[in-house]
Order: sequence, then C-alpha cells, then structure tokens
Amino acid sequence: MLPLFPLGSVLLPGLVLPLNVFEPRYRTLVEELVAEPEGSPREFGVVAIRSGREVGEDGVRALEALYPAGCTAQVEEVTALDDGRYEVVSVGGTRFRLLDIDATTGTPYLMGRVERLGEPDGDGAPIFARSVARHFDAYRDQLGGNGEVTDPSEPRRLSYLVAAAMRLDLVDRQRLLEQPDTAARLRAELALLRRETALVAALQAVPATELTHMPYGLN
Repeated sequence: MLPLFPLGSVLLPGLVLPLNVFEPRYRTLVEELVAEPEGSPREFGVVAIRSGREVGEDGVRALEALYPAGCTAQVEEVTALDDGRYEVVSVGGTRFRLLDIDATTGTPYLMGRVERLGEPDGDGAPIFARSVARHFDAYRDQLGGNGEVTDPSEPRRLSYLVAAAMRLDLVDRQRLLEQPDTAARLRAELALLRRETALVAALQAVPATELTHMPYGLN
C-alpha cells in the first residue's frame, strides 16, 4: 500500500518536485511521513488526475479519476511554516501501476495498492539514445538553450531528462511515463521531438523556455 498524492501534473523518476502542502489531509500525510523512524522510506505516490483538480474520496470514483500509472516521491526536505502549511521537496523515485484504491484504511488521504515497475532497457536503447540526444540538442537550440551537447551514454537517464524538459502537455508526458521500457520511451520521444521541432520552425514561434532549468537528479 502506498499513500497517494493526486496532482494535475506528471512526476517522473529523478525529477525534483517542490510542494506547498496546505490541505489538511495532506498535511496529515506529511506529518506521518516525518514521524517515521530514521532510515524508513519516506515516500508517497504521485498520480496525475485525468481531468479537473480534485479527486473524490470514494475508491471507485477515485480510481476512475486517476491515470493508471504514477511515480513514487522520496521526501528529501520538509519545512514547517507558521500557518500550518509545509514546504516539501521530494524527488521522483520508481514508477508504479495503480491497481486499486483502498477506501477502508481510515486515513484522510487515499491509499493505493500498487505494483512497482522495473526499468528494462528494451531493444536498441543506446541507438535511440544517440538519435534522441541529437534531436533534443536541435530542439533546445530552437528554444534558446545553452548549447551544451547532450550525453547519450545513459539511455534511461536521458529518456527521463527529455521527458521532463520538453514542452509537453500532461497526456504526452503521461504516455512517456507509461512506456514499457527505455527504448520504447526514447522512440516515442524521437517522434515528439521531430513533431515539436517542425512545429516551432513552421510557426517561427518559441514556447516558454524553462526547459534548460528543470531541476533533475536521477538516482
């Protein structure tokens, strides 16, 4: 079982996630995580909401409102504020498949039964990594990036870096999270990079350029 924190965004492994926690149920979650013994895994699961900003407490309706896969968040730092809120810094850990919601636990937040997913390389990951690195450099240059050459030597790390850094909507980023292996994710990113690069060139328009400043630190 894993405590769940539904969000209107997708968390990826290695991505830094800052949260300002103000809802009472999630303040309770933070307090319980902080109270865990030293060395215990202080983690919760982030799952993207399919539509809207809220998720009901009923297990069936909550399951329908959430995407089927998410990512654990490892708590790195918690700051208690005077008004009762918490500032939490966490880092994306491992992907999981959401199997069910347990509405009988008595916790004010949702608890999910999950299956943690592995990170297989898949066929051709190093080849796809080199191609994605080249296309990502071209895409970043269009957006006024810093000109550094992307390192393709760690395909899994690259796949999540690109997924985090590209200007994508929630659906596209969720599809990348759900890919079965690194090669499949890189292959999907290659198609997205070609699409976005062509779109920017055709429209001669540049979207917001925070991609080169994404906090990222794959474990």
